[in-house]
Amino acid sequence: MAYLEKKHINGQNYVYFVKKVSFMKKLFVIKKHIGIDSTTISKEKYLLDNIDELSTYEFNFRKPFLKELEKNLSYNKSLLEKIDNKTIKIDNYIEGKKCQKLVDIEFSKEFIFNSNNIEGSKIPSDRVREIVDTGDTKYKNRNEVIEVQNSIIAFDYLKNSFNFNITSVKRLYHILTNGLFIDGNTLYPKGFKKEPNIVGDSQTTPPEKVVEELNNLMNWYKQNKNKIHPLVLAFEFHKKYEFIHPFLDGNGRTGRMIMNKILISNGYSPIIIYKDNKSAYFNVLAKSRFGRAKSYYQFMLEQTNKSYDYLLEVINKY
Repeated sequence: MAYLEKKHINGQNYVYFVKKVSFMKKLFVIKKHIGIDSTTISKEKYLLDNIDELSTYEFNFRKPFLKELEKNLSYNKSLLEKIDNKTIKIDNYIEGKKCQKLVDIEFSKEFIFNSNNIEGSKIPSDRVREIVDTGDTKYKNRNEVIEVQNSIIAFDYLKNSFNFNITSVKRLYHILTNGLFIDGNTLYPKGFKKEPNIVGDSQTTPPEKVVEELNNLMNWYKQNKNKIHPLVLAFEFHKKYEFIHPFLDGNGRTGRMIMNKILISNGYSPIIIYKDNKSAYFNVLAKSRFGRAKSYYQFMLEQTNKSYDYLLEVINKY
C-alpha cells in the first residue's frame, strides 16, 4: 500500500510519496519527493501520473527473484517478465483508481464462467454475468444457475475466511456444491470421496489416504510459502491437489480457487484457466504426473499472461 508522508522543514510542509512492497519476506521501499503540501496532491493522482516509472522500480526489485525460474519454468524467458510487469501495474492501477471492488466483480464473472464450463457447464457468459450482477437469471438449467450462485459465495469465503487446513477445504467444497445434483437426480455427496476415482488413465489418492495427503500438502504450503517463488508455489500446489483429487467431483473448481488464494496472498493477481484451453490444460496436468512439468508450467504462465491482459482491459475501461 502507498501513502503520503509529510515533513515540516523550515516552516514548510513537504510531501513524499511512499510505497512499501513486501515480496518473499524482502521489503522494498519506494520514496519520492512530490513537493510542497497542497490540496491538489493525493497519493492516487501521483500513482497514476507516474505509474510506468513506479511500476518499473518495483519490477526491478522483483526481477532477481525470476532468475532461478527462467530455465525450469518456461520455454519463453520474456513471459515471466511480462507477467510480473503486468501484475505490478494491475496492483498500482487498482490502488490509483480505487477500483478493487469492480475488478473483483468482473474477474469473478470471467473466472466462474470458464471454471464451470471446464467442468461441463453450458451456461452462457451473459447469464453468468447476469447472476453476478443481480443474483439470479431465468436460464432454464437451474442446477447450473445454483452452481454460479454457489461460486459467488465461495469467492467471498475464499477472500475472507479460507485457511490452509482440512476444514477450509471441506467448507469450500460444501459451498461450491451445496444443493447441486450430479447427473440430474443425485445430490453431491458430503465430505471427501468414499470410493477411488481415476483421472484420465491415472489413479488418484485412495480415499483412506486423502486426509493424510491433504495434510501433507497443507504443511508443504506453510513450510514453503516464503521460500518458493509464488508462481511455482501456486502451480505446484494446484498440481499436487489435483493428483490427490479429494472429492468425488468438484476437484477442479476447488483447486483453481485455492490456487488463486495462493497467488493473491503472495503478491500476484488471480488467474483464469480458459475453457477454450481445456484439452491442453488436462493434457499438461496429466503429463506432469510423469515428470514433464515444464509444459505444465509453460501452459499455466500463458494462462496467467492472458488473464492479466483481461484484468488490464477491465481497469482501462474504468
